[in-house]
Amino acid sequence: MLTFGEREPGKDYIVRPAAYAVMFDSSKTEIAVIQTGSGHYFLPGGAIENSEMHEACLKREALEEMGIEIEVTRLIGSANQYFQAKSEDTYYLSEGHFYEVKMGEKVTDPSDEDHVLKWMKPSEAVDCLIHEHQRWAVKNMINRKER
Repeated sequence: MLTFGEREPGKDYIVRPAAYAVMFDSSKTEIAVIQTGSGHYFLPGGAIENSEMHEACLKREALEEMGIEIEVTRLIGSANQYFQAKSEDTYYLSEGHFYEVKMGEKVTDPSDEDHVLKWMKPSEAVDCLIHEHQRWAVKNMINRKER
């Protein structure tokens, strides 16, 4: 699997399987990104909980972060990312699985209060997303759309 970031010697990494969504708006010109309270940008999605399947994780995270129902349409790809969560002083290896999803109805307010849904052109998102494996997934999606 493609891997981004550098493993720091002597550090213990927690493997964190995760699922992320690349979701276009109704005009198909902008994608959803989540801005956190720290000012960082991420794709909607996150860690897979317990024995959750990827689709269930994506649907749960979409409700928590955006209050929106989604339909998972296809796998874009998978890639790893080494990173340090400085707020937790923890090192992670994110096993990211990226999916194209269709936006459904807004059914509730997001429960993640420090997460704000933003819409960006995919090229802008590539410049803003904090994790390289998420930027890779958006670029991969852009390349598929241009074919």
